[in-house]
Amino acid sequence: MTDNKNTDTKQSKATTPSSPKTHATDAPAPEKASQTSSGGRGGILLGAIAIALALGSSGWVFYHGHQQATVLQNTVSAQQSHISRLEQDLNQQKQAAEKAREQLKATTQTRLNQQDSSLSSLQKAVAEVKGRRPNDWLLAEADYLIRMAGRKIWLEQDAQSATALMEAADHRIAQLNDPSLMPIRQAMADDITALKAVKRVDRDGIVLRLTSMQQRVENLPLASAVIPDAEAVDTPIVSESVNDWKSNLTTSVKDFVDNFVTYRKRDGNVVPLLSPTQSYYLQENLKNKLDQAMRAVYEGNDTLYHEALEMGKDWTLRFYNQDANATRRFVEQLDELNQQTIGVDLPQKLKSQSLVSDEINTRLRRDIAPLTGGQS
Repeated sequence: MTDNKNTDTKQSKATTPSSPKTHATDAPAPEKASQTSSGGRGGILLGAIAIALALGSSGWVFYHGHQQATVLQNTVSAQQSHISRLEQDLNQQKQAAEKAREQLKATTQTRLNQQDSSLSSLQKAVAEVKGRRPNDWLLAEADYLIRMAGRKIWLEQDAQSATALMEAADHRIAQLNDPSLMPIRQAMADDITALKAVKRVDRDGIVLRLTSMQQRVENLPLASAVIPDAEAVDTPIVSESVNDWKSNLTTSVKDFVDNFVTYRKRDGNVVPLLSPTQSYYLQENLKNKLDQAMRAVYEGNDTLYHEALEMGKDWTLRFYNQDANATRRFVEQLDELNQQTIGVDLPQKLKSQSLVSDEINTRLRRDIAPLTGGQS
C-alpha cells in the first residue's frame, strides 16, 4: 500500500505544472456532475425497488410458509385422529379377543371337568366290576333299602313301611358276617327302635270314614226353621184347702182359657228355612270341610284336621234337623274322629344312612387306588 501512495503522489506532481491541460480537462465538469446526480437518483430508485421486491418476496415466502404450516397442522390433526380411532379399534379388538379367550378357557375348563368326572365315573364302574367282592352287593342293597326307608319317612310319613325296609336292610348286612360292620348294625338298631316308637295312625281308615261321611251329607235332613227355646212358665197349682176356693176358682178359669190361647216369650233370632240354592252351597261347603280333613290326614297337619272337623260339626248343628237319627249319628262320628291325633313325631334323620354310604365310598376308593396307580 505504500508503493501505491508513492505512485499517486508522483502522478499528481507530474500533472501539476501542465496547467493548460488542466484547464482543458476542467471545462466539461458541470455536465459530469449532472450525470452523477441523475445516476444517484436512479440508484436510489433501484434500491427502493430492490427493497420492495425483497419485502414482497419475504411476505410471499412467509404467507406461503404459513399456508404450508396450516396444511401440515391439519394433516397432523387428521393423522392423530386416525391414530386415535385405530387405537380404539385395537382396544376393542383386544377386549373382544380377551373375552373370547376367557370364554374359550371357561369352556375348555368345563370340558376338562366333565372329562375328569367321566373318567372318575369310569374308574368307579371298572372298580365295581373288577374289584368288588360278591358280598359287597349286599351292602349296596342295604344302602338302597335305607334310602327307600328315608323316602317313606319324609315324603309319605309312613313309619311302618320304613321300619320294614330298615329291618330288611339289617338282614342284608347281617348276611355279610363282617365284624367291621358292627357300628353300622348298631346305628340301624337305634333307627329301627326309634321308628317302632312312633305312634301308629291308621290314616287309610280315617280317610275311608271321612269319605263315607262325605257321601252321606246329601241325605242329612235340613231343619225347617231354627226357633230359640221359650222361657219357662210356672204352672199354677190348685190347693186342697176349702178356704182357698176363690184362688182355686181363678186358677181353674185361667187354665181353661189358656187351653184356647197360649202366649210364650222366646229370646233370640229365628233362622228361616234355607232356599234350595243355599242348601246346595251348605252341602258343598260341608263336603269341602271333610275333604280338607282328608288332606290334613295325609299331610300330618293335626291343627288343620281338627279345625275342619269343628267347622263341619258347627254347620251340622246349626242347619240340620237335630231330632233325626242320621244327624245325631253324623255328629257322633265327627266327635269320634276329632278325638284322634294324626300328627306323629318322626325322626329327623337316619343315623345308619351316612355310615353305610361312607363304608361303600371307602371300599370304592380302596379298589380304585390300585387301578389309578397302574394307569399312572
